[in-house]
Amino acid sequence: MENNNISIKILRVDDLTPDFLKTFHRFQETTRVLYVTSHNTLEQKEDHFIDLWDDEKKQQVIESLKQCIEANGRVVGAYENGLLIGFANIEGLLFGSEKEYSELPYIHVSNDKRGSGIGRMLLERCCEEARKLGAHKLYIAAHPSIETQQFYQRLGCTLATEINPDILAKEPLDIQLEKELY
Repeated sequence: MENNNISIKILRVDDLTPDFLKTFHRFQETTRVLYVTSHNTLEQKEDHFIDLWDDEKKQQVIESLKQCIEANGRVVGAYENGLLIGFANIEGLLFGSEKEYSELPYIHVSNDKRGSGIGRMLLERCCEEARKLGAHKLYIAAHPSIETQQFYQRLGCTLATEINPDILAKEPLDIQLEKELY
């Protein structure tokens, strides 16, 4: 898939070198978040924090992506003029009461490239790959920031009908979402 100078491709373990994320800028300043109420609705509140990946965190992400590929998952990269500007992955193991979900653990666009459609392109490719694995829905434990939630809402994601307790336990403040795969 290509758009202007942006190419989206499936990555192999060999592509995930120690410097894979060297030029990738993961930065997000959050001032407002959403949370799920006891009535299963979303409410806003103030919360200020900054997400910024250091080299150690980048290496942890690279190892996680390698493990994903080795377990039959898929990793997708977005490149502009040969430089990584975004990536996402889906896990190969389906889960849920009807084995219909594939998890989307990562979807990130470099800070300076957000708002240009790259996230949409990555999500669309992940949906395509998840369907090939037999999934009917993506499961997304999504960052609670207003901006992140608006991104997922624009792309048709809704609150998950089935909550995966293991995924929820990793980041209890994340909003558990799903996206139907048509």
